[in-house]
Amino acid sequence: MSTFEIWFAFVAMTAITIVTRTFFLLAGERVALPQRLQRALRYAPAAALAVIVVPEVVLLDHQFAVHLGNHKLAAAVAATGWFIWRKNMIEMIAIGMAVYTLGRLFL
Repeated sequence: MSTFEIWFAFVAMTAITIVTRTFFLLAGERVALPQRLQRALRYAPAAALAVIVVPEVVLLDHQFAVHLGNHKLAAAVAATGWFIWRKNMIEMIAIGMAVYTLGRLFL
């Protein structure tokens, strides 16, 4: 690619990103999303988090690994159980990190 093509691609991608991310801000109240879409968008953060976290937890060396040797899975299960029981985010993080660290050190 030439220098011009690289800069053109950079500027074009920047412009497209700005337009798509500011569309709803620029439109303001003139554009109203349907109620059904608004309800569906409430689940977007949880879905995005699941897409990031679940493969990291259940895959080990690009293989599906649901066994005791998967320290990430054990930590995730322990942290989730602790959060369901205690409803404390800081304790959940501490428990998850402790289980993960102990699993890596001793198993």
